[in-house]
Amino acid sequence: MIKIGIVGGIGSGKSYIAKHFGYPVFNADVEVNKIYKKNKKCYRKLKKIFPKDIFSFPIKKKELSKIIVNNKKNIKIINKIVHPEVKLGMRNFFKKYKKKKAIVLDIPLLLEEKINKKKDVLIFVQANKKEIYKRLKKRENFNLNLFNKLKKLQLPLEVKKKKSNFLIKNDFKPLTIKKNIKIIKNKILKRK
Repeated sequence: MIKIGIVGGIGSGKSYIAKHFGYPVFNADVEVNKIYKKNKKCYRKLKKIFPKDIFSFPIKKKELSKIIVNNKKNIKIINKIVHPEVKLGMRNFFKKYKKKKAIVLDIPLLLEEKINKKKDVLIFVQANKKEIYKRLKKRENFNLNLFNKLKKLQLPLEVKKKKSNFLIKNDFKPLTIKKNIKIIKNKILKRK
């Protein structure tokens, strides 16, 4: 099975690109949302550490955002509780799709958490900074302070770009993206 990791900056359109490959996608953000909504064990651990900030189950993203904005060290505490659950979800995903030709990993901290293996294919999504910021501002509950703190957790874009096998320019136009993905997919399949 070929594992295709999609990397890039926040708001560059990684999830959009990942979906267009036509392979099963493990989306870490979706997995995290599932954990916040359904995982009571995770809720209890977070509630114990942040009793004055987390009020009820399911966990509200707004409450977590406030915790992170108040103290950037809290990100590491939250990640320590949530990441093992995400990794468990990822292992289950691998088992479920082990017979597929390829799968796509849409994980914001793929390189930072050293989740990828050497033989995995990395695709860097490059997008215009102004376009990214314009799109991020449209997001519900967008918080610039939180965005800047999350950005600091990530490797510099140049490092991600250098570690990648392919680059895809995201102009947010479906036709161009589909064409570029088709080219990259053909190159990936020829390598194996």
